[in-house]
Formats: sequence, C-alpha cells, structure tokens
Amino acid sequence: MVDVLSQNEIDALLAALSSGEMDAEELKKEETQKKIRAYDFKRAVRFSKDHIRSLTRIHENFARYLTTYFSAQLRTFVQISVVQVEQLPYDEFIRSIPKMTILNIFEAEPLEGRMVLEVHPNVAYAMLDRLLGGIGTAPSKIGSLTEIETIIMERIFSRAFESLQEAWKTIIDIKPRMEALETNPQFMQIVSPNETIALISLSTKIGDTTGMINLCIPHVVIEPIMPKLSVHHWFVSQKKSRIPEEVEALRNRVHRATLPIIAELGESQLTIQEFLGLSPGDVISLNKPVQDGLSIMIGDRLKYIGSPGTIKDRIAIQIDEIVSEGVEEFDE
Repeated sequence: MVDVLSQNEIDALLAALSSGEMDAEELKKEETQKKIRAYDFKRAVRFSKDHIRSLTRIHENFARYLTTYFSAQLRTFVQISVVQVEQLPYDEFIRSIPKMTILNIFEAEPLEGRMVLEVHPNVAYAMLDRLLGGIGTAPSKIGSLTEIETIIMERIFSRAFESLQEAWKTIIDIKPRMEALETNPQFMQIVSPNETIALISLSTKIGDTTGMINLCIPHVVIEPIMPKLSVHHWFVSQKKSRIPEEVEALRNRVHRATLPIIAELGESQLTIQEFLGLSPGDVISLNKPVQDGLSIMIGDRLKYIGSPGTIKDRIAIQIDEIVSEGVEEFDE
C-alpha cells in the first residue's frame, strides 16, 4: 500500500532537505534497500484484485435487482448499492455483526457449501413494519422474532435470492435455496473461523431507515468457479453461440422486413425550361432501347433485369435475369 503525504509533511520534508538535516543520498539508499512486508497467515489472500472486481460487478447488478424487488414488495422508496467488497477471515465477520441480527443461511446448487445473507435489524424490522401495514420504521428496541414474524422474514428473503440467481447468470446458473433463518451469530458456524470469505457490503435505505446488508461467500464455496471470475473469461463468455430459438426468431424478423423495389425504364436529362414546358402527349427519350430489359433495383443496388407487362389489368414486372454480383473489393 502506498503512503500519501499531506501538504504539511511535504513542506517539512523539503525544509529538512534544504537545511541539511536530511541527506537526499541517504534517502535514496534506504529506498533501494529490500523491504520486508509482514504477512498475516490468519488473513490469507485468496481473492485477487481481478476476482474482487468481478465480484463487485456481479453484485452491483444484484443490488439493482434487489432495489427493484424490495421496492415492489414494500411499495416504498428503497435504495441499495454496493459499498465495499473485501476478503477477511470468517471469525472477523462474525465478530463485526450485531449480536441480534437477521442471518439468512442458504445454499446455491451446484456450488457446495453454505453462504449467509446478513441483514441489519434496522433494515429487517423496517421491512417487517412495512409489510404489516406500518410506515416502515424500525423499533427503538430490537427483540426476538415471533413465529409469524419469522415466517414473513423467510418468505421475503427466500424470494430475494432470485435476484442473486439473476446476477450470477453470466458466470454460473445457480439455484439459491434458503436453509435456515438465525438471529444469533454465535449459533452459526458455516466454515472454520480462519476460512477466508468474500464480504459484499450493501448500503440499504428504506424510507428514512438506513442499514447494511452483508453477503458472506466463503472461498471454499466458490473455489471451483474462481477461473470464471477472471476478466479474460468475463469477455470471452460474452461471445456465446446463439440458441436455435434465437436464430429462428431472427430469421422471422428478416423475412418480415420490407425493402423498396424500383423498376427503372431508363434515364433522361432535361433542362428546367424543357421540364416546365412539358404537357400531356409529349414524348421523353430515354437512354435505353425499347428491347432492353428494365433495371430492377433492390434498395440502391441492381439485382435483376426484367420486362414490363400486365396481370389482371394491373401493371407487373417479370424477372428475366438475375444480375451476378462480383466480390467487393476494399482498399487496404
């Protein structure tokens, strides 16, 4: 991590160099010396910056889907956005959340293992109050959930996992399923305390109530799909082959497309005076003999040669020849 000096520190450093208190050559020697960085084995780095960026991108979509879902369910103003994506030991995550909170433990097949969606009590009780006919405010004192409140919480958050499924669709097709709802973090042990997790923190605002929603994803759960979180895989996956239904739908749209068809009898050039002097019965000489076929244009390209005629008292054109097209040449 690079240390950034404040303006006062920069001024003090320049003053020390000017007065001779510090030697610039000594500073250069210190800079070239090998630096040793302390490594904490309890905070193993399992997610690269590339992985963190991909997780951020995925869960920004998740936040948008959640915003739409909760806004429709609660019928009030809801705003959810990603604040931070970081990696830390599972034990540190448990110690950072309130002793009384809403913990939605779930699985997401085909991934093996359990994950947690932790909802701050302020947010959870504001949702509960809104669903039960209130204005969406959290109580001043948080107590244990009743049986009815637990069922309501399970229902609303079970359906919220559909947003997670949609957000992960570009990487893997998962099927999240609620396993349990807990309120005490001490009773929840989904991985070992030293296991590295990815913690996605979502800032949540419901009316005037604010709080956090934290998504805990253990490294061991998404380890099999870690290569798919790289930027290279992200862009390659965009070039997917079209399924037969998409091809058929595209073909039907092309068949229904309309194109202008123009049959040209020929061309002639007139002056403005000649054009203004035209009257019924006048003859205009064209640049084509009568025996030559008509040029049939599709859009602005010559495609066919035909001859004029009538069918059931209606003007018609018979296609006599298909104009063969050469290979288009492009300047290099």
